[in-house]
Amino acid sequence: MTIVVRTLSERIFEVIRERIIEGKLPDREPVRQDALAAELGVSKIPLREALARLEHEGLLTSQANRGWFVRPMSADQAEEIYLLRLATEPVAAAFSCTRSTDDDKQAAINAFKLLDAAANDDLNAVAVRNREFHVALVRPGGRLLTTQLVERLEVLAERYVLAHLAPAGRGDRAHLEHQALLDAWLAGNADEVQALLTSHISSTLDDLRGQFAASHTQ
Repeated sequence: MTIVVRTLSERIFEVIRERIIEGKLPDREPVRQDALAAELGVSKIPLREALARLEHEGLLTSQANRGWFVRPMSADQAEEIYLLRLATEPVAAAFSCTRSTDDDKQAAINAFKLLDAAANDDLNAVAVRNREFHVALVRPGGRLLTTQLVERLEVLAERYVLAHLAPAGRGDRAHLEHQALLDAWLAGNADEVQALLTSHISSTLDDLRGQFAASHTQ
């Protein structure tokens, strides 16, 4: 796969980010820059720019003289991400739903449909579509810093979203929760949006806590 020149660093970023989220790059092993550059048909300069951005996004960590490593998923990181989401996202979506235009509502509906389609046909795309749906419920509020914070947290949550959806039945529950949330948001019911989104994020965090606890006892 050779990447066409045009926002080269951005495209490299997307390719590597997708591999991290899908678990195709192993934790605690150096990112093989020579092999990646050769595979993608790029020089090391845009590759390093992309790796530095991924470190900024919290998906990689760097060590002096050793390069970049995939940051392992952890119970502590999940706890921090989801508690920050709880502190930010429900209030932001509730504020947003009373200020959304017809175009905003259509964008949220489209994001929900894309998420639904991914859940049925392309599980690896679910994390990205999930992020787009959640951000679509916040963006119409017009609060740029809040929207950027929510989007950053959603990016960090993507690996945990896939881990959460792995057990059977979780996808069906997520669909029903998203549908109820969208309906309340489209109706402009701020109190219900805040309550539903709080419950949705909290239940996901509870499930992740259970999964991490179970993995430590195996």
